[in-house]
Amino acid sequence: MSRFLTTLLLAAATSLPALLPAQSPAPAPSPAPTLLLTTQGEHFLKNGKPYQVLSGAIHYARVPRAYWHDRLRKARAMGLNTVETYVFWNLHEPSPGVFDFSGNLDVAEFVREAQQEGLDVILRPGPYVCAEWEAGGYPGWLFRDPLSTVRSQDPRFLAAVDRYLSRLAREVGNLQASHGGPIVAIQIENEYGSFGKDKVYMEAIHQSLVRAGLGDSLFYTSDGADQLPNDAFDQFLAVINYGPGEAKTEFAKLQKMHRPFPLMTGEYWDGWFDAWGNKAKVTTDAPKQAQEIAWILAQGYSFNLYMFHGGTSFGFMNGANFNEGPKGRYEPQTTSYDYDAALDEAGRPTPKYHFLRDVIQKHTGIAPPPLPTPIPVAATADIPLTESASLWDNLPAPIRASQPQPMEAYGQSYGYILYRTQLPAGPARTAHLAVGDVRDYAAIYVNHKAAGTLDRRLAQTSLDLSLPAATPGTPITLDILVENTGRVNFGPHLTDGRAGLITPVTLDHAPLSDWQVFPLPMDSPFILKGWTTNPVEGPAFHRGTLTLAGATTEKSAPPAKPDPKAPAPKPTPAGNPAATAAVIPDTFLDTRPLHKGFVWVNGHNLGRTWSIGPQFSLYLPGPWLRAGTNSVVAFDFDTLSTPTLKGSAEPIWATPSSATK
Repeated sequence: MSRFLTTLLLAAATSLPALLPAQSPAPAPSPAPTLLLTTQGEHFLKNGKPYQVLSGAIHYARVPRAYWHDRLRKARAMGLNTVETYVFWNLHEPSPGVFDFSGNLDVAEFVREAQQEGLDVILRPGPYVCAEWEAGGYPGWLFRDPLSTVRSQDPRFLAAVDRYLSRLAREVGNLQASHGGPIVAIQIENEYGSFGKDKVYMEAIHQSLVRAGLGDSLFYTSDGADQLPNDAFDQFLAVINYGPGEAKTEFAKLQKMHRPFPLMTGEYWDGWFDAWGNKAKVTTDAPKQAQEIAWILAQGYSFNLYMFHGGTSFGFMNGANFNEGPKGRYEPQTTSYDYDAALDEAGRPTPKYHFLRDVIQKHTGIAPPPLPTPIPVAATADIPLTESASLWDNLPAPIRASQPQPMEAYGQSYGYILYRTQLPAGPARTAHLAVGDVRDYAAIYVNHKAAGTLDRRLAQTSLDLSLPAATPGTPITLDILVENTGRVNFGPHLTDGRAGLITPVTLDHAPLSDWQVFPLPMDSPFILKGWTTNPVEGPAFHRGTLTLAGATTEKSAPPAKPDPKAPAPKPTPAGNPAATAAVIPDTFLDTRPLHKGFVWVNGHNLGRTWSIGPQFSLYLPGPWLRAGTNSVVAFDFDTLSTPTLKGSAEPIWATPSSATK
C-alpha cells in the first residue's frame, strides 16, 4: 500500500424501515455500487472531491437490538455519515471455541442496519478495546492460565486471537466495502501506544486480521498524539484521541510528524464515564464542544465522536480503571454508560445533540433527515419485592479445595463466588482475617451473620473478626462472598485479570485450608427455592411483579426541535418501535431501596446496584417488558426488609450534596 495513496471503498446505502425483532425481517437490500474513497496528502477524497468522515460511536451491545435502527437513524439526523463500533470478544466467545453472534450480539446485523440508514461503518474488533468494558473486552477465561499473558507475543494468546478474529470475519468479512458492505475502515488493536512499545506484537495483530479475511478495508491505529510513535505503522493511517479543548494542540503535534495521511480525530471525548463512589454524574460543556467541532470541520479534518450514544453496560460488563498514583486505586465504572453523550442513555437527543447538529449543518450546507418519532419513557407503579430467598438455601454443589483459587480456575468469568471453611472451636475471641488482594468486593459472614466487608476500591485486605465461643464438634463457619465488580480495562493492571481470592487466606497469620468453593456466575435467574414472605437475613434474592396494562403515552422528553430547513418527514413505518401503538415505554428502575447487588427483569440482567452512588437507577428498555406480569428479581448482599422499587421517567443520579463515600 502506497504511503501517499491509500484506497478504500465506501458503499452507498439504502434506507429501510426499522423493524422490531418479533416481526418478519425486511428483505436484504441489494449491494449498492461502491464509491471510491482515496486519500491524498492530508485529505480524504470521494469521487475526486474533498470528503470528511463525520462519525459517531454506538456500541451495539450497549443498545437493545430493537432500538438499533432508532439510534442509527438519529446519527443520520444529526448529520453524521459514519458510525463506529467496537466488537467485544468476551461476549462473542464466552468459553474457548464457543461463539455467540445471536440476538443482541448479531454485530453483522448491526452493520447491515447501519448501511440501511445510509451510514458507513468503522469497525474496531480489538482484540483489546478498552471501552470501559470488562477487561477491555478480553474473555475472563484468558486469565485462567497463569503462564499466558494477554496483549503480548505469547503464542497461546495470539492463537486465541487468531481463532476469535477468524470467527468474527465469518460474520462481517463480506460486509467490507470491497464486497458491497458499509465497513470502510478497521482498527488494528486499540491505543496500544498507551500500554507498550512492542511493534512486533502490533504486526502480529495486523497479520491476524489479514489472515482472518479482514484486510480489505482501510487499516488504521488510534491513540493520543504523544503515544502514536509507540504503535503507528508507517504505511497506515493513524488518528488521534483527545478531550475537549485539546484539538488545536493535538492536531499540531500530528502535523509535526509529517505523516502523509488525512488528519482525523479517532476519539473526540465529548463526555466521560462515571465510576462507583463518585460524588455526582459527569457532565461537560456542550457549547464549547460544538465550537471545537466547528473548528475541526473548518480545517477540513475528520472526526469520530466518542460517544455519540453511550447506552448501558448491561449485566456485569462494566470495566474498571486503576489509578496509578502513589496510592493506586481501583475504580470500577457504573452500569450506566450515558457518557453525557449527544443521545442520553435512553436514546433521547440532548442539548448537545442539537448544538452539534446545527454546527454540522452549517458546515456542510446539507439539511439532515428528520428525527424519528420519540420513544416514550414513563414512570411505573410501585414494585414491592414481597418474597425473599436466602443465598444460603440456594448454593450449588461445592468444589473442594485445599486453598481458595481465583474464579477462573473453576471455569467462571463473571458474577460472584463463595469461599467457605470451618474455624476451630474455642472461647470467644477477636481474630485477624487477611485475604490479600481481594478481587473486588468481599462480604464476610461468621455462622451466616454479617461480620464486615473488604473493598478493593479502598485497598482493604484484612479485618478483625469477633468469633463466638464454640465447643468441639460445633465449628464456626466462615463464608467469604466475593463479587467481581469489573476487571481493569486500561493500563498495566489489565494483564492480571484474575477475580475472586487470589492469595491464601490467613487467620491470625496462620493459613486457613480445607475450603468449599461455590461458583455463582448469576448468569440467569436460575430456579430458586425457599421463597418466603418472612424477613430473610444476609445475602438474598428478592422478587416482585411489575404489572403493565398496556401502552401509555406518557413521555419525559419534549418533541425534537423543529428544523425549518429539513424536508417534510416521511410517514413512520409501522414496524418502527417508536410508532407502534402498543409500544411499552422505557423506564428507569429506582434502585435506592437496595444496597449492593444487581437486578433481573424478565431474565435480563439490567446491571449493578450500589448505595454509594452516583447511579441510583437502572435503564429498563420497553422491548424487555410485556403487557401483563413482569418478573423482577434483585440480589443483595445486605438484609433488606421488603424493598419497593418503581420506574422513573428520568434517571436518578447523586448530587454532590447527597452523595456518600
